[in-house]
Amino acid sequence: MRVDFSNTYTYKIYCLLATQVEDFISTLGIIVTYGIEFLKGLKNFNTTFKEIIEQCSRFGVSSLPITLSIVGMTSIIISMQVAGEMVKQGGGNFVGMLMAILTVREEGAIMAGFAIISMIGSSLASEIATMKVTEQLDAIKVLKVNPVQYLFTPRIIAGTLMMPFVVILASAFGILGGALAANITSDLSYKAYFDSVWFGLSMKDMNVCILKSLSFGFAISLISCSCGMIAKDGAKGVGIATTKAVVWSFVAIVVIDLIFAAAFFY
Repeated sequence: MRVDFSNTYTYKIYCLLATQVEDFISTLGIIVTYGIEFLKGLKNFNTTFKEIIEQCSRFGVSSLPITLSIVGMTSIIISMQVAGEMVKQGGGNFVGMLMAILTVREEGAIMAGFAIISMIGSSLASEIATMKVTEQLDAIKVLKVNPVQYLFTPRIIAGTLMMPFVVILASAFGILGGALAANITSDLSYKAYFDSVWFGLSMKDMNVCILKSLSFGFAISLISCSCGMIAKDGAKGVGIATTKAVVWSFVAIVVIDLIFAAAFFY
């Protein structure tokens, strides 16, 4: 009877779900464990400012072109869809306010987070995963250096500090892109657009955006480094670790965004 049941699709689906749940819980536990170890290691600060600056350049400079492109194009597309209809309905004076609130509260941070994950998060995961499968981390341990504190500290600090700057620049670029699209598609004047922007934005929106981007930067860098640390089985393991880092980072920023939306705007 056991043999027959083990060959059924029900049993196979059950095994697949059980494996996925086990992997989810295991990965979450590893990320939390590494996060606690990183926080404990901050008092020793086993890194240099040169390493932090190098990682800051990686987060804040290398990622800017793709980040600005994604946020800018998304804002242009949304403004093209919205501006014409709002002007027809007599709501042209609210186009800038709508685009500003949308960009600052959600789009700028989310799209910038996606860009950082795709370019920087995957790079961090593959870098550390390669060090893991080639036994470079074992060599670091032989030198009596904690690889978590040594590798995580500059990357997480840089990611946490630079993410707000990237998000602010991306949001400003997105608002400008929205103004350009609104002017071209609906002949809405730049003055009317930007007057509406300043009317709609508040300091609460900006403060929440900065706080959210700090959380995004911390989560992306921690998850990417943690997934790299658990890589195994050679080149195949590097690919699996990189994919896991990207997927987990996407899920994390969406969950964090939901928490912020419920806490500050519900």
